[in-house]
Amino acid sequence: MPAEEQPAKAPPFETPFAWIGGEARVKALVERFYDLMELEPGYAVLRAAHGNTLDNARERLFWFLCGWLGGPQHYTDRFGHPRLKMRHMPQNTGGGSIGIAERDQWLACMDQAMRETGVDEDLRTRLNASFFQTADWMRNRGE
Repeated sequence: MPAEEQPAKAPPFETPFAWIGGEARVKALVERFYDLMELEPGYAVLRAAHGNTLDNARERLFWFLCGWLGGPQHYTDRFGHPRLKMRHMPQNTGGGSIGIAERDQWLACMDQAMRETGVDEDLRTRLNASFFQTADWMRNRGE
């Protein structure tokens, strides 16, 4: 059967959270993501959109990703539904203007962090597709 007609290969784990390796691996991913944002000049626009400190963002993204990936619901247990777009509006605390540059830098930074923390290639491909859909939907500035 040609590749384009073969059914999609089932993931080797029940959830992306299990596939990635649990909380410790999600934490490592989030830490690397924000470290890269601080260190790499190519993510300067993204870093500027995050304010003076990344401590709160690190914690919240970790909590959010755990639940989003199918693990513990740390974020919703603390804050309820994520309401991502509303929470990221420029007028809200912690929110910022999100355009194409911010979206693309977020995606590139997360992809680099996933590569550098050893996220499985198949999982990384799946997550990149999901992250793109969410990041594009999060844009709040027309360009």
